[in-house]
Amino acid sequence: MSTLKVDTILKRTGTGTITVGQSGDTISIPSGATLNSAGTNTLSGIDNVPAFEAYCNTTQDIGDSTVTKITMNTERFDTDNDYDNSTNYRFTPQVAGKYFVYLHIVGFTSTGGNDNLKFIGPEIYKNGSRYVYQPSQQTTYGARQQSAYVSAVIDMNGSSDYLEAYAEIDSTSGTGTVRGNSDGTLNTKFGAYRILGA
Repeated sequence: MSTLKVDTILKRTGTGTITVGQSGDTISIPSGATLNSAGTNTLSGIDNVPAFEAYCNTTQDIGDSTVTKITMNTERFDTDNDYDNSTNYRFTPQVAGKYFVYLHIVGFTSTGGNDNLKFIGPEIYKNGSRYVYQPSQQTTYGARQQSAYVSAVIDMNGSSDYLEAYAEIDSTSGTGTVRGNSDGTLNTKFGAYRILGA
């Protein structure tokens, strides 16, 4: 094995592309070394992807105290087309790793009066089962509208594991409703991205 020791590598004339290695080679950066990238970085495999965020583009009624899948049917972005926004409303990333996952639900009661919402509980499901749940603070007398947020770091196998958004709304009277609108400004949203180095 030969060792090349230099301080700077420049293109022989002018500017352009400098190639290190060839197809099939592995370029190793040893432990303790630092790779600095002050310019535009186009290296693959070092982005927080797959990643997506989706939201409801309309309101969705759910039964009182009934855990219901939320149809996040509009995508803000979906880097690898791993989120199904039309049928199953689930995220199935095809790259294994740990993912930061978040869900924000805004809810209100659509019937039985304007101030009957006791609490709202967003739930992230993995492979059809509840993974994490975080209800809003319960109000005995009800409220006009509430929102709640839940997040988790979840291991995904990169092939068949999938994530879904659910919610439960408890009201003193009437049907619970998840807010949504065409531009997503009401913040009922569901998203995830892969964590590098985890």
